[in-house]
Amino acid sequence: MATQDTPTDGVSFAEPEEWRLIRTSLDEFVEREVEPLEEELGETWSNPRLRHDADGRWVDEAIEAVETVRQKSAEAGFYAMNIAEEYGGEGVSNVTWYRAKRHVASHGTGLVSHVLAGPEGPKPLLANAEGEQVERYLEPVVRGERSTGFGQTEPGAGSDSPNMQTRAERDGDEWVLNGTKQWITNAPYADFLQVFARTTPQEEAGRYGGITCFLVERDEYEVGSLNNAVGSVGMQSEVHFDDVRLGEERVLGTVDGAFYEAMGFLSLGRMELGAEAVGHADHLLDLGTEYANSREAFGRSIGTFQGISHKLADGRATVDAADALGLRLAWKMDAGEQAIRDASSFKYVATNAYFDVADDVVQVHGGNGLSEDNPFMDHLQLARLLRIVEGTDEIQLNTVAKQMGVE
Repeated sequence: MATQDTPTDGVSFAEPEEWRLIRTSLDEFVEREVEPLEEELGETWSNPRLRHDADGRWVDEAIEAVETVRQKSAEAGFYAMNIAEEYGGEGVSNVTWYRAKRHVASHGTGLVSHVLAGPEGPKPLLANAEGEQVERYLEPVVRGERSTGFGQTEPGAGSDSPNMQTRAERDGDEWVLNGTKQWITNAPYADFLQVFARTTPQEEAGRYGGITCFLVERDEYEVGSLNNAVGSVGMQSEVHFDDVRLGEERVLGTVDGAFYEAMGFLSLGRMELGAEAVGHADHLLDLGTEYANSREAFGRSIGTFQGISHKLADGRATVDAADALGLRLAWKMDAGEQAIRDASSFKYVATNAYFDVADDVVQVHGGNGLSEDNPFMDHLQLARLLRIVEGTDEIQLNTVAKQMGVE
């Protein structure tokens, strides 16, 4: 399945035949495996009051459905197709992975959101696994048999991650882990977490040094209260570590070097999230256009009024611009660049475009846009969330300014 979207001296937006085959296969998979499962679940999936317990946690039927989609996608070769073939992936390029993320998101939200690996799946940091870690952690996640989470954010350390208070101290041949994490995606359901802890004080290791990543099994930590973010209810929670004893075989990557290793993959996370934003916005623009052409008022379709048509046209122009940024970012990453400025620019533009489109499409639908029977408010909530995660709008602009040389 690996595609050859390698950079050339010229610039082309042509889609290779191999990608078109992947896209067709993805559509067939969604139609064959995902949509019937949602129909079978009925309101258990479509109604958030039935999909969640009182505390926000997903009900068992919903969790099982997500796991089913994840594993079937892995069997079909889609789920972690950006991971190297030696670990069970397909080794596709960043351009192909961007296109896949964007295209799947253009199907809307719901179970389809779990077709391609998200925060619960394998990321390049997990590819640092060595020895038995590969068989125990990396490969089962690539196959969709286990799921993980990225334990970095804390109650007092979000964007200012190096100031984390979680600590791991050596005790003989083991590490003793203590601390609390917050807003950890998939933590309520994960089989294990990748947990960041300070192992050497800042005054000795520097601001970004002295941080180590540990692989921590589900029965070794306590899941606290759920952080029920609007647009992602039931997906994040607090996690508590109380004298968790871990052997050296649980260190992922380099002792004291985890922050640098994680930041090396920051552009990928922003590319993935931005691709999803572009895909969701495409989906909404299609729905908005269809409604504007079919809904009549004052004897004609509402799309003939500039107050409506301009909203959709402005959204189309902005989303197309975001898409071009995303393709350029993926192209640069395939050329071996970290593309830090491009990643921040894309994440900022794409998520804001999605938010604006979601808001405008609600407006285009009028009262129907506010109805729970339609997905528009769900999109608006998700779009607002995406402007926070993987770095807030302000962090993205700070990064762009720094990369520009603004002091």
